[in-house]
Amino acid sequence: MDPGIKLSSAMSPTTPEETAAMKNVPYMSAVGSIMYLSVATHPDIAYAVGVQCHFNQNPGMAHWKAVTHLFRYLKGTMDHQLVFAPSSSSELFESFSDADHAGNADNGKSTSGYLVRMGTGTISWSSKLQTIVALSTTEAEYVAAVHAGKEIIWFHQFLTELGYSFNTPSILHLDNQSAISVSKDPEHHGRMKHLDLRFFWLRDKVTAGSISPPFVPTSDMAADLLTKPLD
Repeated sequence: MDPGIKLSSAMSPTTPEETAAMKNVPYMSAVGSIMYLSVATHPDIAYAVGVQCHFNQNPGMAHWKAVTHLFRYLKGTMDHQLVFAPSSSSELFESFSDADHAGNADNGKSTSGYLVRMGTGTISWSSKLQTIVALSTTEAEYVAAVHAGKEIIWFHQFLTELGYSFNTPSILHLDNQSAISVSKDPEHHGRMKHLDLRFFWLRDKVTAGSISPPFVPTSDMAADLLTKPLD
């Protein structure tokens, strides 16, 4: 997506002429055709597809231009691919979690993104709008980390069935120091105690030693592309 354009419902047709201009535009078919790529093989387009799906019911010309922009990107990156190879990490798999606070122009909601990597290969990812309106960056990042944490626990269960064992916490990289503090220490939850209790599940997993949330600089945050349009 073009980082300089912020898509919103305000760009949807508002006059009969604009509605007529979009009548024969195959917007839903186009977005649906690339949704499989975003889920199965292309984490780099997951955010863009997620945003464009929000306007399926009443797309405008600006939304359609964003879709054709994405098709051109796919055409120009057909030789790009996920590479599965050993890495220097001692972890069986490692995860990254990120959030874009209040990135949605229509409702002020934030986007959660997580990415799971085994060796050098990305094997799981998600880019979704949060169900609540986060009141701070810390809150948005913490909620995103909860969703990533649930994926980590699922991988624990899946890999255990395959014969692997986990004696140390799995790594969940975060680029927000405040969110890390909240996940580790109840004393830091003062401004977040209004959150639904289900979100404090992550703190229990960190305390139990299932997940470890070390800090990673934003420049190394692999999940950044799942929360916002990048150059």
